[in-house]
Order: sequence, then structure tokens, then C-alpha cells
Amino acid sequence: MFSAFKRLGADSLLYAFMNVGTKLIAFLMLPIYTSYLSKAQYGAVYLIDQWTSMLTFLVIFGTDSALSFYYYDTDDKEKRLLYVRNVMYFRLFVVAILFLAVVLAGPWIAGALFQEPRYVDLLYISIATLLLDTIFVMATTVLRFEFQTKKVVIWTLVKMLLVAVLSYAALRWFAATPEGLLIGRLVSSALVFLLMLHLTVKYMVWRVRFDVLKELLAYAAPLVPTSLAFWVIANVSTFFIQRFASLEEVGVFGVALRLATVITLITSGVQMAWRPYSMSMKDRPESRALFAKVYMALLLIGAFGLLLIATASPWLVETFFKPEYRDAAFYIPFLSAVTFLNFYYLIVSTGLFLTKETGYISRVFTLAALLHLALNAVLVPLWLSWGAVAASLITYIVAVAFIFRKSQQVYPVPVSWKKMALVLVGTLLALIVIVYVQQASLADGWVLAGWGLFAATLFASRVDRDLRRPVRTIEDENAQNT
Repeated sequence: MFSAFKRLGADSLLYAFMNVGTKLIAFLMLPIYTSYLSKAQYGAVYLIDQWTSMLTFLVIFGTDSALSFYYYDTDDKEKRLLYVRNVMYFRLFVVAILFLAVVLAGPWIAGALFQEPRYVDLLYISIATLLLDTIFVMATTVLRFEFQTKKVVIWTLVKMLLVAVLSYAALRWFAATPEGLLIGRLVSSALVFLLMLHLTVKYMVWRVRFDVLKELLAYAAPLVPTSLAFWVIANVSTFFIQRFASLEEVGVFGVALRLATVITLITSGVQMAWRPYSMSMKDRPESRALFAKVYMALLLIGAFGLLLIATASPWLVETFFKPEYRDAAFYIPFLSAVTFLNFYYLIVSTGLFLTKETGYISRVFTLAALLHLALNAVLVPLWLSWGAVAASLITYIVAVAFIFRKSQQVYPVPVSWKKMALVLVGTLLALIVIVYVQQASLADGWVLAGWGLFAATLFASRVDRDLRRPVRTIEDENAQNT
């Protein structure tokens, strides 16, 4: 038992290191890419990334979860290999269908996606890269299933470093265009494919069995709607901005969204640690009181971090990016709030996980995706990128509120939702004040007005009392009341 927990802890640390490493590399390369590309050119790159994300969703189609189930459902190595090959060929078949669609309708798709058919070459390059990445993902998935964590981390970081180096080289010496950047990615994927060929060749042997494939897809298909909902919430705003604004606006919004996700460098580690911690605490008498403190403490830390991000964003953008990307600084604080809420719902949904009511989360986010689409359709035509920011923020606030409410119903935690709501509202108002001061080019000292509003919110809510209160078990509370 101890060895299993030890392996879990070690693997979690390695994957956390991998996640931080890949995000850090992407963050450091972003100013370099944008130094070569105009707003419109980076907008095209960001849009093709969202396009590729959509295609990746279609290629995987829930088979990752299906494979993980059936892989561990048998100890027969040949049967495991059969499952892997069937998933591999299903994904390659989907890639082939998508490639055929791009060949037949590439100019039309480019016109609809970019409103400029000349970007059709980006579609061809992205499909070729998707083919190679599909094989790479399958190889690292199997390595992960075999608990070869170090190999997964090494190959992932090697691939990310190659993408960074070769993309930079292509921009500098080949072509400072979106095509140049994507060719750098394609070459790096090809090199990794060749380096990993000794691992992947056995998965590409033709062993397709339709009964096995049917079994896999029957498991995978019900998972697709939830995955689709998360994809819609994460990516659809970009397409609305392109439709009602321009590639230049997409480029600025894309930079802001990339920078906003830097907060995950911190939250990803907490996220990975929270689930096993909360599960291990579920049977302890003081667990609910501890969870209450965690809920409030993380909300306060997140709020403080968001104000720091809002204060530093203009300096960050002005220092590392060309002046034409200046407006990205104003979106970053609110998009960071969206990223934080995407993490925070996993914390306040603990009751749903402990009581096995996780299906409610899927239903909420399916409805949230529909809400997100409606909000984008209404707000983006009116306020462009600000409309997309508002749509994302409203969607996540509503989703987190419903999830927290249901979690409290099935597993009550002694935390004040009124105080949590007051802190959240106070934080958003403080962000609005800070961003308004920066956007209106007022004196820097006025930023303190936002911090003062946040401090006043904390004083009014007196959450410090909740954090200082000794942890009591339910039995302690009952004894005190009697």
C-alpha cells in the first residue's frame, strides 16, 4: 500500500514538473513569436490553434477514457496491444477523413475560418502536424499506462523544446509568417516521430477488429458531449471575435488568453494534490471544517493573485511585446479570473466527488456551454473582445455557483456562501477599477483605489475570523451547543 502511494506521489510530482515546464516554455516563446508576427498574423496562428484543438477533439472522440478502461480490464498483453492498435487506427482514420475534407474544400474552409482564402496553406500544414501528433500522443499514452512516467516527461519536454527552437529558427531564417511558424512545428513533430519510431511501429501494425472497435466506441461516445462542452467554453469566443471583428483583434485576444493561463503554473500543482488529499480526509471527523478553511483560503489567495496580475499586466505587455499588443493587458486580469474559476470549481465540488454525484458536473457544463454560445452571440457583436471576456466570466460564475450549491446539498461544508460571494464581487469590482485606471491612463497611484476597495471588502466580510477559528468536529459543535 505504501509503495503505491509513494509511486502516486512521485508520478504526480513528475507530471507537475512536466506541466510547468511546457507552460513555461510556451510563455517564454510567446513574446518572441509576436516580435516577428503582426497582430493579424498572430491572430491567424491563434485561430489555427483553435481549429487544431477542435480537430483533436474529433480525432480522440473519447477514446482516451475508453482505452484507459479496457487497457486495465485485462492482463493479457496481446489484448492490450489489440486495443491500442484499434484506437490508433480509428484516430488515423478520422485524420484521413479530415485531410480529405481539407483537400476538397480547403479554400472554402479558409475563407470561412480566416475570411481570407490565402491562408489555406495553414490548414494543410496543421493536418500534417495533427497526423504526427496523433501518433505521438498514442505512444505517450501507452507509456503513461505502463507507469513509465520519466519517459513521458522526457519525450514531452523534448518535443516542446524542439517546437520552440525550430519555430523560432523558421521565423528568423525561413519566413516571418504564420506559415513559417507552423512549418517549424511540423518539422519538430516529424523529428520526434522519427526518434520515437522504435516505440510506435508496433502500434501501427494492421490489426483492426470491428467488434473491439465497437466496444471501445460504445464506451467513448457517452463521454463526448461533456468534452464538447468544455471545448466550446474554452474556444468558441475566438471564432465569434473573428466573425464580428478581425484577425488583428483575434491576435490581441489570443495573446491575452495565453498570458492569462500562466496562473495555471500555480493552480495545477494544487489541483493535482487536492483530489487525493480530499479523498484521504473524507472519513475524518474534522474534514468538513478543514474543507471550509481551504475553500475560503484559496479564494482569498486567488483574489490577491488576480489583483497582482491586474497591477502588473501593463508593465508585462509593454516590456515584452510590441506596442500593437498593448490592449491585451486590459483583458488579462479578467481572463485570469476565468482561469482561476476553472480551477476553483474542482475545489468546491469536493462534495460531489465524495458522494459520487459527479454526473451533475457534466450536466452543468453542458448547459454552461449553451449559455456561453448564447452570451457570445449577444455580447461579441456589441463589445467584441470585451463581450467575449464577459461571456466567459459570466459562464464560469454561473457554473461554479450551481456546482457549489449542489455540493453543499449532498455534503455540507460549514463555509459562508455570502462571504464567498462578497469576496468574489469585491475582487471583480477591484479589477474593474484597476483596469479602468490603466486604460484611461490615469496616474499610477489611482491603482491603489482598486486595492483599497478589495481591502474594504475583506474588512466588511471579516473572513479572517473564519480562518482563525479553531477546527472543530461535528461532535465538538454538538457538545458546545448542548
